Amino acid sequence: MPPIAAPSPPSTPSAAELSALIRDRARQRNAVILAHNYERPEVQDVADFVGDSLGLSREAARTDADVIVFCGVHFMAETAAILSPQKTVLLPDLRAGCSLADTITAEQLVDWKKEHPGAVVVSYVNTTAAVKAESDYCCTSGNAVDVINAIPADREILFNPDFFLGAHVRRVSGRSNIHVWMGECHVHAGITPQSLSRQRAEHPDAEVLVHPECGCSTNVLEAMSAGAIANDGVQILSTEGMIRRPGLSPATSFIVATETGILHRLRRAHPEKSFFAASDRAECQYMKMTTLPKILRSLETLEHRIVVAPDVAARARLALERMVSIGASTPATPSSAVVDPGE
Repeated sequence: MPPIAAPSPPSTPSAAELSALIRDRARQRNAVILAHNYERPEVQDVADFVGDSLGLSREAARTDADVIVFCGVHFMAETAAILSPQKTVLLPDLRAGCSLADTITAEQLVDWKKEHPGAVVVSYVNTTAAVKAESDYCCTSGNAVDVINAIPADREILFNPDFFLGAHVRRVSGRSNIHVWMGECHVHAGITPQSLSRQRAEHPDAEVLVHPECGCSTNVLEAMSAGAIANDGVQILSTEGMIRRPGLSPATSFIVATETGILHRLRRAHPEKSFFAASDRAECQYMKMTTLPKILRSLETLEHRIVVAPDVAARARLALERMVSIGASTPATPSSAVVDPGE
């Protein structure tokens, strides 16, 4: 008697099949999928909107969806939950944290405020809800300067937690009364002037786009002043500024100093131009934790729901609403991957 053949193992769905399942579940749940610029390419492609923290926060605040699936990190989902308390906000992987947000706690901020009574607290959006609750304003790299300029010039300011963004804002605004917390993003801090110099040697005609959160943002300007880096063709820009810049610049190639995930969106937005990472190692492990299977499971099980304690949310909401309202930033971009079935 011939042996009975073992059943074939179930095949692993392809990215296209997973994406189709995700879009179907999203329609069933009346869900919107938001993805940060640093997420995996396939995650960006399945999202309804792709953008920076500010653009995505605005989409979360105005969406009519019942469910928000936030493909980003924990503080971003917290922000969406605070701005849209009546909606279900999901984070596909609870381990997706932020090294920068971990550099300051609410207790540390309270102690710092005691050292500077009457100072205005501006917290970068890369902070916990508890830190936002102790803040007067929140900001992103896209509207940080606008937020600072909205504060009366005679007011002392405490800026946290990113030292490099704070130093950039202090330099651009010309405000000498800004105290900056000594925090940093481990990914951005690792992008150095030396890595930029190597890339410029390989791509001498490329324009350089530098995120102000980078360790090199301050060092680049110092290096340019010292003659170590040519001062032509260097732009200090937020991620959304980076997305817009190639459409405005005559340059055909760009060196991009930020997390490498943004290269996917840049190449989609400007396929006729070339983009090179300032450092191939500038990859955030937390941003890459979100995958298509996790998004699908999140939609099917409504996990993991992010809820902020009402008292914390109430105190954080004002600072966040000020962030969302200040500055004429470009909104998050609808993903071209979301195509009407009839097209």
